[in-house]
Amino acid sequence: MNKQEFLAFSGLQVQTLDFWLEQQWLVPEETIGGVEFSSVDVARAHLILDLKNDLGANDEGIDIILHLMDQLHGLRQALAQLKTDIKRPL
Repeated sequence: MNKQEFLAFSGLQVQTLDFWLEQQWLVPEETIGGVEFSSVDVARAHLILDLKNDLGANDEGIDIILHLMDQLHGLRQALAQLKTDIKRPL
């Protein structure tokens, strides 16, 4: 989805999205026609809104939380790959 579609789905204001992109809290796919947002980006935007509005996390806290979540996701992917490799016959 393009930027306008993303703004409609996420409920964000343009200035907020620009700040989040600058902070790299959202990293949409770069295409020839511009940036392309996914449903994962929408879910991440809703997570950030929940962290800010419901849990009261500040910008520094959100930066840390997202970094830790990204690390956890990477570790889960690595563990799944390791599990696959172990099961593979020699």
